[in-house]
Amino acid sequence: MRALVVYESMFGNTKKIAEEVARGLMSRMPVEVLEVGSAPHELPDDVTLLVVGGPTHVLGMSRASTRKSAEDQAEGGLVSHGEGIREWLETLRVNAPIAATAFDTKIRSHFSGSAAKGAYKALRRHRLHVAGRPMSFYVTGNKGPLEESESLRAHQWGESLADTMATA
Repeated sequence: MRALVVYESMFGNTKKIAEEVARGLMSRMPVEVLEVGSAPHELPDDVTLLVVGGPTHVLGMSRASTRKSAEDQAEGGLVSHGEGIREWLETLRVNAPIAATAFDTKIRSHFSGSAAKGAYKALRRHRLHVAGRPMSFYVTGNKGPLEESESLRAHQWGESLADTMATA
């Protein structure tokens, strides 16, 4: 039993959340955290939990145009280059039934949309079973930083996912 956390991150906030989720999961299982550009397009057979995360851009998962906009705003370069979780999920091959869920980072607003919901729907199209509802973690602005206590909340969410997997 092993978890794989795949993330896309522009300014580093989603990466921080992915790492905290992984730390929470480590309480029960080995975890590998991969930036989407390094993630395999075919899941290894020993992965039993897949957690996918990305930033919310224009109400959903990033696109090439929104990643270009983020690149234009970045002063020190982006964490993720190339394809995002949208494209990765479109080409993902899953050979065995596994559990999966998704998370995003976004600004707290009624009109911000959710990359996690889009990723979650894509995971369900792959017929993966639900390990938990999609989760949002909040940033204070387009480039962040994370709101206070979001790292702790991500860690706790990872622990709860690990507990769910242990009792499944």
